[in-house]
Amino acid sequence: MSVVDERESLTTLLDDLAKLQKVAETLSPDDERVRDLAAVVSHRLAAAPPMRASVTATLLGLSEPTIRAWARRGVLRVRSRKPRLLLDPASVLEIRRLVEDLRRAGQSGSLLDEVFNHLADEQLLAEPSLAESLGQMHRGEYVVRRPRPS
Repeated sequence: MSVVDERESLTTLLDDLAKLQKVAETLSPDDERVRDLAAVVSHRLAAAPPMRASVTATLLGLSEPTIRAWARRGVLRVRSRKPRLLLDPASVLEIRRLVEDLRRAGQSGSLLDEVFNHLADEQLLAEPSLAESLGQMHRGEYVVRRPRPS
């Protein structure tokens, strides 16, 4: 398969999967169809071939050196480094959405920093102890400590 054919095939696949995700967002989170759509997306991504850096760059509207830098920093998951850098389509789909959202919000100058910060924030918020602490704070289960007067 030529690089052009590969790019067209993977672009179509990721476009279709992004549409399924958007449809799922219109449904109630407890709707069984959300799980079904997520399963289809997950299954198709798992079966998708890894993506070349050049294909990813075109898809995200970025330069290939930027894609390689993002892969080194862990923003994009790598499936293989030898004989060439090949990226995980699931991470490309995730990052594509972030990049599109940031561009819509007018953030384009320091895109790497914005994407990296967003992913770091998501990772922190997934931490169980932080989630528990935030929940306690929202429920008013906290104590304000004031410094003792000298």
